Amino acid sequence: MVAFRFHQYQVVGRGLPTPTEDHPRIYRMKLWATNEIFEKNPTTIENFGIWLRYQSRTGYHNMYNEYSDTTLNGAVEQMYTEMASRHCAASRSSRQPLSTPNICKRDNTKQFHKSDIRFLLVYQKVRPPSRKLQTTFKASRPNLFV
Repeated sequence: MVAFRFHQYQVVGRGLPTPTEDHPRIYRMKLWATNEIFEKNPTTIENFGIWLRYQSRTGYHNMYNEYSDTTLNGAVEQMYTEMASRHCAASRSSRQPLSTPNICKRDNTKQFHKSDIRFLLVYQKVRPPSRKLQTTFKASRPNLFV
């Protein structure tokens, strides 16, 4: 199992009722912290679209990216890793990532939605039929590209 650095929490709240406003507006905020929470289905892969706003040397930027992962926390982890590597943005400069699962816009994410997807076998390694014919050291290197 993968250990994630960030974990998601949701905080829901509203202000106290006043004489002028009987039903105050309810607010919801998504936070990512380093404490631990667990997902409902940890084995199914989902696509997450994340809107984020980050600060760089040239100002603030809005961005939308899609990530495939088993959990939203893993997708946020990928987002922070990509922001640090590609955009040189620190995690403290990213603001409020919003996620929308399974609503994909990018073609490189949509290509994996087909149920009959196949991956090419680049090379085929011939394995011995029994443990008795397997040796620890070989006299020559195997030729994998046949």
